[in-house]
Amino acid sequence: MRIEDSLMKYGSILSSKTVGEQQQKETVNESIRQPQQSFAEIFQQKLQTSELNFSKHAVQRLEQRDIELSTDDLEKLSDAIKKAEQKGVDNTLILTGKGAFIVNISNNTVITAMNSDDMKENIFTQIDGAVII
Repeated sequence: MRIEDSLMKYGSILSSKTVGEQQQKETVNESIRQPQQSFAEIFQQKLQTSELNFSKHAVQRLEQRDIELSTDDLEKLSDAIKKAEQKGVDNTLILTGKGAFIVNISNNTVITAMNSDDMKENIFTQIDGAVII
C-alpha cells in the first residue's frame, strides 16, 4: 500500500499545482482582456473628478479657439486658483502659455478662455486679481 499512498500524495500535489497555475493564467488573461481607455475618456474622467468646473460658455470658447488642456494644464490651473483663493481674490485672470482664463474662485469655475492671439489688445474687466503661470 505504500505505492498507492505515494501515488495519491503525488496526484494531490499535481492537482494543486495545476489549479494554482490555472488561477494565475486566468488573472493574466483578465488583465489582458480589459479594454484600454482613450485619452479623451481619461480626460473626461479627470474633469469630472477634479474640483475645477467649466461653464458652458468656457467650453464653447475652448472648442472655438482650439485650446486643448492636458491634465498637467488642469493641475496648474487648480494650483493658480488655490493661490488666488489664499489671497482673497473672487474673480481672477489666469495667464498661461496657452492663453488666458477668467475664473470665479468661489465656484471653482472657469468662466471664459482665450488663446494668446485673442489676448492681444484686449481689456479684461470685472477681475480683482491675476495669476501668471
